[in-house]
Amino acid sequence: MGRVVRIGNGQGFWGDSPDAAYELVTRGPVDYIGLDYLAEVTLSIMMRQKLKDPAKGYATDFVTLLRRLLPEVMARNVKIVTNAGGLNPRACREGIFRLAEELRIRGLKVGIVEGDDLVPRLDELFAAGMHLPHMETGARLSDVARDRILSANAYLGAMPVAEALRQGAHIVLAGRITDTALVLGPLVAEFGWGGEDWDLLAAGTVAGHIVECGAQCTGGNFTRWWEVPDLWDVGYPVLECHEDGTFVVTKHPGSGGCVTEATVSEQLLYEMGDPTDYITADCRVDFTSIRLEQEGENRVRVSGIKGRPPTEFYKVSASVHKGFKAAGQLVISGPRAVEKAKLCADLVFRRLEKAGVAFPPEDRVVELLGTGVCHPGVAPAPSDVPEVVLRIAVKSDDWHKVERFGMELAPLITSGPPGVTGFSGGRPKPQDIVSFWPALIPKNMVDPFVRVSVEEV
Repeated sequence: MGRVVRIGNGQGFWGDSPDAAYELVTRGPVDYIGLDYLAEVTLSIMMRQKLKDPAKGYATDFVTLLRRLLPEVMARNVKIVTNAGGLNPRACREGIFRLAEELRIRGLKVGIVEGDDLVPRLDELFAAGMHLPHMETGARLSDVARDRILSANAYLGAMPVAEALRQGAHIVLAGRITDTALVLGPLVAEFGWGGEDWDLLAAGTVAGHIVECGAQCTGGNFTRWWEVPDLWDVGYPVLECHEDGTFVVTKHPGSGGCVTEATVSEQLLYEMGDPTDYITADCRVDFTSIRLEQEGENRVRVSGIKGRPPTEFYKVSASVHKGFKAAGQLVISGPRAVEKAKLCADLVFRRLEKAGVAFPPEDRVVELLGTGVCHPGVAPAPSDVPEVVLRIAVKSDDWHKVERFGMELAPLITSGPPGVTGFSGGRPKPQDIVSFWPALIPKNMVDPFVRVSVEEV
């Protein structure tokens, strides 16, 4: 089959295993590792951080990870592709260079991919008629007050990642790129796939889709979880990729978990949408063309993938501030626990109304955990339970109303029914509500660009 390029994924989200990337590099052969830090809400969190400190706005955990990982990847010639740059890849790069100097690592090249952040250009785009309508509601982002727009980023594709690698980057540091670009970018750079090699680009996209959630394709979050061996030591996925677009999903020998047609199939269904038309920035993929074959223990071969040209748009992930929320919970125990929990919720809102703070029904949530409220119909609710967790949440545009709500839960311990025994998490504090705003923008309105810098120590 010719040359094999091995790509592992050691980070499925910001907060994933702190050891996975290191073990991918040290427990077996890999040429690249992808690290995915960005979910839809993550960029809005990073924007809040950047507004408070212009030197922030990126995944600081990545730099922490590199303290242990960087000497290993440099010694083994393993390259890293990540979106940890978030809203501030330049600041993240400077943090990496400071670490490299401290570790006395010479000649490190870090490429940054920029152009995805649209917030600095919003006035220009709106003036040009790019109103960024919400893909579900049709509401225009241009009609939202500017101080409520927390972030707006275009999902860039794999080509700028490949360009950074061709320029010699050891680490490619991006902001909002497609999750699949973490794999497709290296494959384009390694095999020289062209921008119109639709079947090959589709194959690389599927490969990236399978591993983008880390251990979710090697036994994590698997329906038949009881069949997964040594989940405590789960191995993160490794792709063995060939120039013809075929690849094998596997993991390092000796690690826990499993790679089967079932674990891979379940991950293929993740955020798929139309199975005949999976859309990314680089191509569109027909998932019904995918063929899986168990070719050995913990080895699934993937082939037959068909693709076609992409649309003329980038997807935009924007976030909008929608007010404030707070949630708190109490443990209610003893006889008639459910009745007492309902009374506690009623007391909270009656006392708030007495204080002049009212929350309409649509702005409040009352849940009795343990009575089947989270998954109704899955199992019959017990007629009487000895304890129940009461969870109450509210939302409002008024921060002070939400703050006042948080003061009403603790008093129930002595001024409510008997059996209020657990006040978890302290007094609820107001938190920002961030609303996801998906939109489309013509590709000719976005200019991805790449910069590669070399650290000289």
